[in-house]
Amino acid sequence: MALDPALRERLVCPQDHGPLLHLDDTLYNPRLRVAYRIDSEGIPVMLISEARPVDDAEHETLVTRGEEVGGTSQE
Repeated sequence: MALDPALRERLVCPQDHGPLLHLDDTLYNPRLRVAYRIDSEGIPVMLISEARPVDDAEHETLVTRGEEVGGTSQE
């Protein structure tokens, strides 16, 4: 799912405020190994309670395929 470029620049992980990898309908934090879904309307669901854990095999796949987004400190 394509994300609006302006939104992509601002997206960071709600847990550690670091950059995320964008993969189709997923935003992934490789440091914490959690994935956030992007809904059918293209809206990222960035709720910590909605994040799903990622196992070692999926982590390798996501890191290989990912495109980094965000990373700008929101402090």
